Amino acid sequence: MRAVSQHVSVLLARILLSAFFLWNGANLISAWVQNTDALGGQLTAVLGEAVGNQGVALAHLVLLLEVLCLLVGGLLLLIGFRGRLAALLLIIFLVPDTFVLHSFWTVAPPEVAEQLTHFLKNVGLLGGLLMVLGFGSGGFSVDLVMGRKKAA
Repeated sequence: MRAVSQHVSVLLARILLSAFFLWNGANLISAWVQNTDALGGQLTAVLGEAVGNQGVALAHLVLLLEVLCLLVGGLLLLIGFRGRLAALLLIIFLVPDTFVLHSFWTVAPPEVAEQLTHFLKNVGLLGGLLMVLGFGSGGFSVDLVMGRKKAA
């Protein structure tokens, strides 16, 4: 009975983790122009004028890579197929997002609490992804059905 409850817990954890990433990927697509403009401004702020006229093209490329990481990683995580790869893709997205977009130490005092909340939320998501990276997809996963991982 304990093994079944562990498999159910891991399945629910994968569903909840993946929902965040799939939702964000869909939201990025639904407001592509606005997100490209915002990202272009952030890239210019971080990279300075070095991006020059290439800022818009770079913003499109970065946004496309971000959406691919979110949707592919989120879907793989959801179904439990190559869970460790999915977690790695999402970690690759989440680490720069956390430190660049939610750098609470660089904002004015009224925004510190909001950015700190987003920063800590992302750190919590990183914790969940690190567990998937360490332990795999768990029960009720495509990996388990395909024999990639022996049942615990």
